[in-house]
Amino acid sequence: MRQKDQQLDPKPDSEPVSPKAKKEFYPDYLTEILIVIILCAEVLFLLVWAFPPQIGREIDFVRQYQPRPEWYFLWVFELLKYFHGNWAIFGAVLIPLAMAMIIVFLPLFDRKIGRKVTAVIATALFLVFVILTISGMYRASF
Repeated sequence: MRQKDQQLDPKPDSEPVSPKAKKEFYPDYLTEILIVIILCAEVLFLLVWAFPPQIGREIDFVRQYQPRPEWYFLWVFELLKYFHGNWAIFGAVLIPLAMAMIIVFLPLFDRKIGRKVTAVIATALFLVFVILTISGMYRASF
């Protein structure tokens, strides 16, 4: 019985480790990583070749050029429509600065006024941003 137990429980020190069991970074893992990178780049190049991107919009040389801001500035652009002349400083600087300061100091307000009130303030600021951005996207007149 002892001989069978010794045969079933091989000693870990007596068995040699096969060279395939342990992978080295170089060249094993490095080649696998490079193959995956090359395949991903090839797929990307094939997709770009098959579906070329449309760059920009067609230029109409008859109409006057009307610059439009990127989507993340549309809300400020929309605020400027409501504040004309000498009041433009409010729409361009003071209101965006006040909104940014409220967002920055919101964690400090959270401890004093509570989480529910802070969540309402954050949601209101987010809705102002979203509503002004969407209205700026769909308004055609400047």
